[in-house]
Amino acid sequence: MVIGASFYMLDYAIAPYHRPKQEAMERFFKREPASMKSWVDSLERNHCLRDTAVNFDGRGTMHALMLNATEPSNKVAIAVHGYKDRAESMLHIADIYHKMGYNVLLPYLYSHGESEGDYIGMGWDDAQDVMRWMEIANAKWRGTSASTQMVLHGISMGAATVMCISGEKCPEYVKCIVEDCGYTSAWDEFASELRNQFDLPEFPLLYTCSALCKLRYGWSFGECSPLEQVKKSTLPMLFIHGDADTFVPFPMLDKLYQAKQHGYKEKYIAPGSEHARSFTNHPEQYTQRVKNFTKRFIS
Repeated sequence: MVIGASFYMLDYAIAPYHRPKQEAMERFFKREPASMKSWVDSLERNHCLRDTAVNFDGRGTMHALMLNATEPSNKVAIAVHGYKDRAESMLHIADIYHKMGYNVLLPYLYSHGESEGDYIGMGWDDAQDVMRWMEIANAKWRGTSASTQMVLHGISMGAATVMCISGEKCPEYVKCIVEDCGYTSAWDEFASELRNQFDLPEFPLLYTCSALCKLRYGWSFGECSPLEQVKKSTLPMLFIHGDADTFVPFPMLDKLYQAKQHGYKEKYIAPGSEHARSFTNHPEQYTQRVKNFTKRFIS
């Protein structure tokens, strides 16, 4: 019975999920400020959002949306979406950086949106994919400069992804990172959801699910640990979290913040905001915090 339940829960948690674009855009426009629709409509009408497809060896065809700065610039933002979402869900973040003169790349993570894949990587395997997109973005937008100046900005699972990248040896063009409501580890996140959704303890189901994930996909829930990656990070990092978040529990923020012992760090707590709603509830404050932070490291 436990093994059968484990197979079910593993598929429930990390089976591929390709949300239709129309559904994603309806959710986005319902959630974000009304002004966002006219901007997005303008981008699409003028064919400013370019879908780029690249074959990643061993991963299949991966897609990303690319948005050029209005004037030539070597500043780049990589905006990484969350669990079971699409690149378009990060257009409000793209808007912040685009207005600051940045080029923006929005990847569809593995098994999401237009990208191929056979499981959700929870930010762990996704880190290597996004690092490939970073190289592509650097080559595309460095212009006459030796390299770009790049910020990585992720929300939810996208935040887990950029935190996982932060612990790797990053190219010098990566100047800073913004993580918004990321989790400490896949284990901690799934344990929280087991309690909240199913009123179940970690043992035995989470242990067997994690073991099955290791057998099937080569990584366990404990290995997928943004917390451990942040411990190694020296890059400047802005941590954002809503204090009413129960999906990625708010106390994870302090664990991540305290784990970062090397390099500059800031945190912004969005009062009353639930999961991934910090910008939605506080667009002006959110935007200003992001601007002030990135301007410290990207000129």
